[in-house]
Amino acid sequence: MMTDTKAPRPMTEKRRRRSTKSTTEPSQEKSAKELATAAREPWVSILSLDVNPDDLHQGSFELDWNEFFIARLVKAGYMMSKDDTDADIVDRWFQNVCRHVVMETWEQEQAMNPQPRFTQRRDIGGGRSEVS
Repeated sequence: MMTDTKAPRPMTEKRRRRSTKSTTEPSQEKSAKELATAAREPWVSILSLDVNPDDLHQGSFELDWNEFFIARLVKAGYMMSKDDTDADIVDRWFQNVCRHVVMETWEQEQAMNPQPRFTQRRDIGGGRSEVS
């Protein structure tokens, strides 16, 4: 029996998959979360922000994170009990961030617009006075 040397060699399964993938499926890039997780780095992101149109003072955030972010929060002391879920830990962190933003805003406002302090002194007799 003779073999035809000009006939194409059959592709191996591995080669076939690779060539099929490159011709039929577009290559998908990894997300920021996947890249951070692959690099074993903490990652958190705000996925959405919803505001109540009837009451603009009310709203919510949807956050996403990876396990390395949770590990960093646990190490920083945000885990209060062994029953805490990842969401509990992230919520505690997010509330702390919000508190810091409010305090910084208030301090900046106070520095820019100092309120005069009025002190009243009233003599109540006997060498004593009341200050308010």
